[in-house]
Amino acid sequence: MGDVAMTSPVVSAACRKYKDVQFDVLSEPFFEPFFETHENLHFIGTNIRKSGEGVRGLWKLYRKLAQNHYDVVIDLHNVLRTKILRTFMHRLSGIDTFVVDKGRQEKRQLTEDNGKDKKQLKHTILRYCDVFAKAGLPVELDGTYRDKESSSLVNRDNNELLIGVSPFAQHMGKIYPTDKMKTVVELLAEKGARVLVFGGGEKEKAVAEAWEKEIKGCSSVIGKASLKEEMALMSNLDCMISMDSSAMHLCSLYGVRVVSVWGATHPYAGFLGYGQKMEDVVSRDLPCRPCSIYGNKACKFGDYRCFDIEPQVIVDRVLGDKMS
Repeated sequence: MGDVAMTSPVVSAACRKYKDVQFDVLSEPFFEPFFETHENLHFIGTNIRKSGEGVRGLWKLYRKLAQNHYDVVIDLHNVLRTKILRTFMHRLSGIDTFVVDKGRQEKRQLTEDNGKDKKQLKHTILRYCDVFAKAGLPVELDGTYRDKESSSLVNRDNNELLIGVSPFAQHMGKIYPTDKMKTVVELLAEKGARVLVFGGGEKEKAVAEAWEKEIKGCSSVIGKASLKEEMALMSNLDCMISMDSSAMHLCSLYGVRVVSVWGATHPYAGFLGYGQKMEDVVSRDLPCRPCSIYGNKACKFGDYRCFDIEPQVIVDRVLGDKMS
């Protein structure tokens, strides 16, 4: 989800700059809200990844897409599914294809150096810009964010801080301990902030609803709003506390400040929310970090010591001198 969210500002910039070019975006239907409305943008939703049809499903999708007679195909994902699809488009329809360079070797080196040669790699969004440039459609990100959206779920006093918390992620290496995050929420609520909890499935929903019952000023959004409604709500936040996950990137679309908490992964890999500041990154400087690019490797020590961060550190980073 985070990867798709990061394509959004690049696609929008291209639509604004090249108004005489028709852009079709192919992705899962769930992600349609990520893409702003433009007269020259058409979203095509497909569940090919979940269809279970494999290459046969990709062939059927190619036959459907080929009817649009594209001039150029830009692959911003560069996985096996998109490689097969773009190969069909190029070899069978003669369409020029361009693919993102994810810098996999550089990222692998970042995790294998054991802290000896850590350096900032190119931001993923800039990698997406590079693909458009190779396709003859150079774009520049001018800092224009999506406008704040109205939300019926926002109802607060003028002086009340509205803080989002997205404490969950797909892999353990990205998840700050739940008990510690609960303390973060409690401390923020004690300071008078209103806290909204985002993200996750049924298991995470149960955790968030338990917090809602126990902590005055805390509300769970999980399961109560569509993705589009969640994004509108995020656009009204004063700050989001997020893991290295999609919430960081969604808030970045609106220019909302994000205090991001990092464990096994590292902003050096190029996944910090675009426009976010390193001063708002909360992490431990350990020689074993990053041990993983995506947080999907088990901690070699077994204790995820990278998340040995006191809740007050996160709260202080969020509040600064606003509510001290």
